Amino acid sequence: MTHNERSASRHFIAVLIAAWSWQVAGCISMPGHASREPVAEINAVLTRQDAAWNAGDIEGFMDGYWRSPELTFVSGGTVTQGWDATLERYRKRYPDRAAMGKLTFSDLHIEDLGKDTALVRGQWHLDRAEPIGGMFTLIFRRIDGRWLIVYDHTSVAEK
Repeated sequence: MTHNERSASRHFIAVLIAAWSWQVAGCISMPGHASREPVAEINAVLTRQDAAWNAGDIEGFMDGYWRSPELTFVSGGTVTQGWDATLERYRKRYPDRAAMGKLTFSDLHIEDLGKDTALVRGQWHLDRAEPIGGMFTLIFRRIDGRWLIVYDHTSVAEK
């Protein structure tokens, strides 16, 4: 092997090692590989929401949402913009404990979308006289040190 061939071979191996290192490092922060901290914190938000709902506390449930006019809630073919409007929507749709039923979340999938942003997908179910449930997709952002829902798309499953 000539000097040029050895040099080219070493260069090729160095490029392969660099590319492999870059791929491995990239896997750590790729979507779908959420670190433990956001997952635990986001699970805690959802657990608090579940507990507040089941105590009949819609305002406590709303504490998991970004208190901003920029909050977006999509459901039933409509878009509700803002925290106050979303709270009013919940109050109208669930006027009493019987309508609220008992809430459970299941099949949660949390994906890291980058610094201070995560996507959460799962199922919800209300156990009540007329049970209801469906799927949801949430975008969480860490705002002022708290993980909050900034976007919620919730659907109701057909019976």
